[in-house]
Amino acid sequence: MPSSAPTPAGSRETSTRHGAARFEDWVHELRERFARRRGQVPTVIPYTGYGSTDWVRVFCRVLLTKPQVAVEDTRGRDGRRFRRRRGGPQSIRGWRSFTSVPIGDVPVVIRIGDVRIEVLADRGGVVDTTIAVALEPGWHRATLSTEGSIEVEAPILVVGPDTDFGILSDVDDTVMVTALPRPLVAAWNTFVLDEHARIPTPGMAVLFERLARAHPGAPVIYLSTGAWNVAPTLTRFLSRNLYPAGPLLLTDWGPTHDRWFRSGREHKEENLRRLAAEFPGIKWLLIGDDGQHDEELYARFADEHPDKVAAVAIRRLSTGEAVLAGGRTKTEPHGPGIPWVSASDGSTLADLLADAGVLTGRPSANAGD
Repeated sequence: MPSSAPTPAGSRETSTRHGAARFEDWVHELRERFARRRGQVPTVIPYTGYGSTDWVRVFCRVLLTKPQVAVEDTRGRDGRRFRRRRGGPQSIRGWRSFTSVPIGDVPVVIRIGDVRIEVLADRGGVVDTTIAVALEPGWHRATLSTEGSIEVEAPILVVGPDTDFGILSDVDDTVMVTALPRPLVAAWNTFVLDEHARIPTPGMAVLFERLARAHPGAPVIYLSTGAWNVAPTLTRFLSRNLYPAGPLLLTDWGPTHDRWFRSGREHKEENLRRLAAEFPGIKWLLIGDDGQHDEELYARFADEHPDKVAAVAIRRLSTGEAVLAGGRTKTEPHGPGIPWVSASDGSTLADLLADAGVLTGRPSANAGD
């Protein structure tokens, strides 16, 4: 059961940390001192959270950034008036999100409803905490701040107790063509490519729109192994391409207290199990692709929790994508009575899910590839 007094995520107890984590902390401290000398100030970056009518899960990250100055009117050389923002980072290319300096172990004040609590950001500046609070179903706002920062608001999706259907989707190569397993292409997409040049997966917005019509009020959650650094970029991409709003469950790249790198597979497995426990009355439509481990993870989850899975929809990569991604997974459909469909585009997936009854709220066990 969620708690309103979570254990602080950040701690300076480094004796049990992996050597790589201690080195990363040392680098962060050097960068933080340099950034503060340059006049950068603490800034809370809010992310979309979710919850039920008696608890919410809140996400944010604390970074050092240039002071934000209000938009002002000015005139160009030709005399035309235009609006200019001064003092804040202007570029939205992916690499800038990785050059910001995180601040670890700092207190963050969270206010939502009648509740006010203070929690610590973890060593990477990330806050992921659960708060006991009574709220009505729908969208709400949490107010976040840290010492020396302005207050910001984080949207929170509260799921009603009578909700029995939810959508959980992968991001990379599922709703957005990123080819994450390909190191060179992934690096280009993440660090160089402008967000407006990112490519939506064909037909997937159509699938989500049809699902939203068939299941009004169903929560949509995006589960990815991507880093929190790219959350603002992904949120803008999803909105611009008409995907429904919903929380992003991302991770923090880099070493942990006991290993060199975080496990993306464990991140997905843990959040799948957590959602099953948090919303015991919801059956999830699991959407992914066959280029990483989605099929295997979804099959295992369906075997463990067949009563929590409404259907599985897998986007098949093209031949070129599959070759560059290192091949396809070969997991067979699992889960007794669970529709399992696959296709190369979202529109066909929508038709297959309609045949399976998922788009009408009457799932059947007769769907297949």
